[in-house]
Amino acid sequence: MSEAAEHLDPAAAGPGKAAVTTVIEGLRGQLGDRLSLSQAVREQHGRGETWHATKAPDAVAFAESADEVQAIVKLCAAHKVPVIAFGTGTSLEGHVAAERGGICIDVSRMDKVLQVNPEDMDVRVEPGVRRKQLNEHLRDTGLFFPIDPGADASLGGMAATRASGTNAVRYGTMRENVLSLEAVLADGRKIRTARRARKSSAGYDLTRLLVGSEGTLGIITEITLKLYGIPEAVSAAVCPFASLEGAVATTIETIQSGIPVARIEILDDVQMQDLNAYSGLSLPERDTLFLEFHGTQASVKEQAQLVQEIAAANGGEDFQWTTKPEARTQLWQARHDAAYAAKAAVPGGQLWATDVCVPISRLAECIMQTKQDLQESFLRAPIVGHVGDGNFHVAFVLRPDHPEEFEEATRINDRLIQRALSMDGTCTGEHGVGNGKIKYLNAELGESVSVMRQIKLALDPDNILNPGKIVPV
Repeated sequence: MSEAAEHLDPAAAGPGKAAVTTVIEGLRGQLGDRLSLSQAVREQHGRGETWHATKAPDAVAFAESADEVQAIVKLCAAHKVPVIAFGTGTSLEGHVAAERGGICIDVSRMDKVLQVNPEDMDVRVEPGVRRKQLNEHLRDTGLFFPIDPGADASLGGMAATRASGTNAVRYGTMRENVLSLEAVLADGRKIRTARRARKSSAGYDLTRLLVGSEGTLGIITEITLKLYGIPEAVSAAVCPFASLEGAVATTIETIQSGIPVARIEILDDVQMQDLNAYSGLSLPERDTLFLEFHGTQASVKEQAQLVQEIAAANGGEDFQWTTKPEARTQLWQARHDAAYAAKAAVPGGQLWATDVCVPISRLAECIMQTKQDLQESFLRAPIVGHVGDGNFHVAFVLRPDHPEEFEEATRINDRLIQRALSMDGTCTGEHGVGNGKIKYLNAELGESVSVMRQIKLALDPDNILNPGKIVPV
């Protein structure tokens, strides 16, 4: 028996052991030592950052070019072997789990910034480029890429999951900031979805179809992104509140007043306790808003003053703002570490981060009812969120040897999602569907799910691209 066949599960459904073995042997000839069958490597590529079960692929192929991705997909398509794309593994809803085994294509070595067009304010990159890497590359151009999901994710993964993050309230999500994609389809065809023009009426919008498709319709091999001018002035602010309701009310009034905040994040009292312990801060352990303002020196000052007035009217106290880069960096690093801070508060715990998004007029109601559920529960789970666009998260940290905690988190999560749907919201504002939220799509979208299934089968009739995600086939 060959090494390629030894580790395969004889009970595996789908393509069959012989087909997978044939593909692995073929890829070994193409990639050499860039094809890994190591159990540790395979398991690393079969999990994201949360509690979802690890489901390892049969092999991991480290691609270095779009042509290699195309060749791998063609070989897998010929034998009907599943293909799962992998960037950095920072997803939260089981996106990279190899539900039916197959080949994981790791694109992290495709990490070149291919073309910067300063006059047009756009950039062309390979999918393995990370967001921090891109902004470091752009530093001397006066431009930056604002989408910031927290993790130093790959841009290919961010496009595939339609990521957003802390800056979305001002700059939008990946949906608004991807101009064009190059992708390899399930049959091995390589397509480009659009040109660099800022708008087009030429045919179906394939770019938006692939953004957020989570690797189920094509594997992204190149991305063209919008860029923005680095603002003249940036200031950050922190404001604790007497109540969570006051913090949410300040958010709603700020947005409805048209104040162009770049970031407005809510952290409840539990999250602030965890942050102080994890990040070495000494902020008040109360429900708090973190804010950031972009613009000219005068406009940034004006924005901060206006929000301070709104906050004061809603029980905000000790509103502090600063333009010092080091203070801003410390603040937002702490915010990005919120999930890790929550996890650290429960030794041995596993993170289950969930999110919903509702119309901003229903935000206060949704958050307060969720907080009530958590206060009545034996679980300790902080609330944190990008409340400027109605999106917030609950971070459950569960101990694997306490099944009652998982059952309780499932109950609260179900209530949270049904609550959001009843408010005309969504089961996921930015985490995506993966395999974690499939069961909620019918309730949210109804017959549209069957249309999604038709699109999936039209582009991937053998269901080889990341099977088991978004819609069951």
